[in-house]
Amino acid sequence: MASTGRVAGFSDMSSALAVARLLTPAPSCSLSASINVLENSAGNGSVAVAETNNSANGTVSGYKWRLVLAYDGTQYKGWQYQQSPPTIQCIVEKALTRATKLERKDLHLVGASRTDTGVHAWGQVAHFITPFNYDSLENVHAALNGLLPSDIRVREISPAAPEFHARFSAKSKIYHYSIYNDAVMDPFQHHFVYHSVYKLNASVMSEAAKHFVGKHDFSAFANASRNDRVPDPVKHIFRFDVIEVGALIRLEVEGSGFLYRQVRNMVALLLQIGKEAVPPEIVPKILASRDRKELAKYSLSAPPQGLCLVSIDYNERHLILPSGCPANSLGRHHTVRKCKLPCY
Repeated sequence: MASTGRVAGFSDMSSALAVARLLTPAPSCSLSASINVLENSAGNGSVAVAETNNSANGTVSGYKWRLVLAYDGTQYKGWQYQQSPPTIQCIVEKALTRATKLERKDLHLVGASRTDTGVHAWGQVAHFITPFNYDSLENVHAALNGLLPSDIRVREISPAAPEFHARFSAKSKIYHYSIYNDAVMDPFQHHFVYHSVYKLNASVMSEAAKHFVGKHDFSAFANASRNDRVPDPVKHIFRFDVIEVGALIRLEVEGSGFLYRQVRNMVALLLQIGKEAVPPEIVPKILASRDRKELAKYSLSAPPQGLCLVSIDYNERHLILPSGCPANSLGRHHTVRKCKLPCY
């Protein structure tokens, strides 16, 4: 029988869809599949619903939480876990194990971006899993920042939907690279900018940066990866802006993703163009070569201290706050209830 485009019991398709939406359950805070009952972490006798998620590494049960992190990467060997010398992930996991009383292997901490040695972040995102729910996130937020060193901060902690993944749910990332372009370096900024004593032409740098915008094969701008994965060299750059304010030149790049050392290699070429050592038209030529050796003829990687991961944009559906979980925490202010100083 031919389809009439109608659903039994409803006058039209829109009515059926409206009812379907009402019947669709809200996203749950716990990872879904089979349901288990676990004691609430507060130990108050109440129970929380925990569910299971089948992952590539086996079955993981519990509740998923999203962290937004900021850090000064000067003293660290990047994000990726290793104990010595310390990395950001190592330090964050140690704080989480103390705050949650869980083992490292049970947290399943994943970061969105594997920032390199000496690279900073204002908007790094990570997720971790606990077998219990929280009544409130403010206390665990305060505990984490109390356990972390002062150069690593948790800016936000929130419940995450089961399908959220700090790395794979990301739609785009924004990096800033800061250059201090003056004869004498500002000592208050030396950990966070690259000092160029050569006078840079920001206009030609901006002209050259436009050649990066769009979908390209960035093989020529990628260093050899440190792992066995073979990443897709085709990336989409949405914008690449060059902003000059006094002695500071800030390069802002937003893309669907970036290859290993890609941003620093693009910046290095723009520095050479800003010095007017090579013309802006060199960018499409190097892109077309798809050969890292071609870029090496003109520039090396820019130093790490000028680079900062500013923000990560996510699939909005994966950011919907799940039901049955506490509100997100942005930290809390302390208040003085009574002045203890004597009045004169």
